[in-house]
Amino acid sequence: MEEKVLLHKKKGMLVLILTLALYLAAAAGCGFGAMILERGGNPALLVVSIIWLCIGWIPWCGLKVLKPQEAMVLTLFGKYIGTLKNEGFYFVNPFCTSVNPAADTRLNQSGDVDNGTLKASAASRWNMGTAEKGTQGTGKKISLKIMTLNNNRQKINDCLGNPVEIGIAVMWRVVDTAKAVFQVDNYKEYLSLQCDTALRNIVRIYPYDTAPDVDTTGDGIADEGSLRGSSEVVAARIRKEIQERVEEAGLEILEARITYLAYAPEIAAVMLQRQQASAVVDARKMIVDGAVGMVEMALERLNENGVVELDEERKAAMVSNLLVVLCGNRDAQPVVNSGSLY
Repeated sequence: MEEKVLLHKKKGMLVLILTLALYLAAAAGCGFGAMILERGGNPALLVVSIIWLCIGWIPWCGLKVLKPQEAMVLTLFGKYIGTLKNEGFYFVNPFCTSVNPAADTRLNQSGDVDNGTLKASAASRWNMGTAEKGTQGTGKKISLKIMTLNNNRQKINDCLGNPVEIGIAVMWRVVDTAKAVFQVDNYKEYLSLQCDTALRNIVRIYPYDTAPDVDTTGDGIADEGSLRGSSEVVAARIRKEIQERVEEAGLEILEARITYLAYAPEIAAVMLQRQQASAVVDARKMIVDGAVGMVEMALERLNENGVVELDEERKAAMVSNLLVVLCGNRDAQPVVNSGSLY
């Protein structure tokens, strides 16, 4: 199905003025026709005027008004005849009908949220933004604006089997109205489900944090990719996969961003302890490295300046004391030895 844009249809104002003028002429024709009929003349003028007064409103059904970044898909007796795009006052075949199967669908997204007139139903909630169907439609026009689909948080296992909660925001728009209307049953619900599937497929490739021996790129070489540290790369892969899935629906995915990322509540406390332990180990390692360097520097300076001659045993005692002072968690409380070391 290819989109056909209807050009040279901006004749709405001309048709409106013409029909109004014909209505005025028909009203005057009724008066003159009645006078002619009373005098025994031909009633044709009166009949034509009455017929026009009865059916003259039909052309008004073909008047269409579009605002900027709106489109309207038209069918005539079930056949697709074209799409109106761009703002303007149009006139088309009065028997044309506009089609938008997603007109009554509500998603948790910008420009298309519940305004309080529709009630949520548990049976109509979807994984990606609550999709609600109501009785009050928003018309058959299709918005061409950039929309933001705010995904609800999903609980997904990463590549190590750890459950994580993640949420994304997807910026999208309709680029081919014919495909959006006729290729899928409901392009909004279709986008919602495809975002859910793509998100799960990508998250399962990455660990939450950097892990050894994990290949996230598919080249057979372990790398340092992770959901927390490679959020830009993960978002780009999510956008690419969603775009591949919604190409046939005439949608364009402009951007996908991770809006929320955390361990699932059942393992969050344990993972926090693990991260804290890793931070403590790294800090201790840095302290020990620094302390050893300071001890080495102290011994070298003492030897260079010839301040004191230390044998191996006294060096060992000095190193032990310095390491205790430098690596301890509390301030040192020295004990002064006034006697001999032996």
